[in-house]
Amino acid sequence: MDAASVGKWIVLLGLGLVVAGGLVWLLAKLGIPLGRLPGDIHVQGEGSSFHFPIVTWIIVSVVLTLIVNIVARFLGR
Repeated sequence: MDAASVGKWIVLLGLGLVVAGGLVWLLAKLGIPLGRLPGDIHVQGEGSSFHFPIVTWIIVSVVLTLIVNIVARFLGR
């Protein structure tokens, strides 16, 4: 793998992160409470707290799987 290929992948990864950040920002503006959905685990004790957004990550995983499958289908792989 040459430097040009590595550079292209880094740019694509950066663009993907920009898109993902924009989507998270847009969802927050629309009032969709990512990280605070029903089923997310939040335990607060005396002097400490624990937060595990399991339902949020399941939804994110399903959406990303769909996007990757659609892109792969368009690319013919």
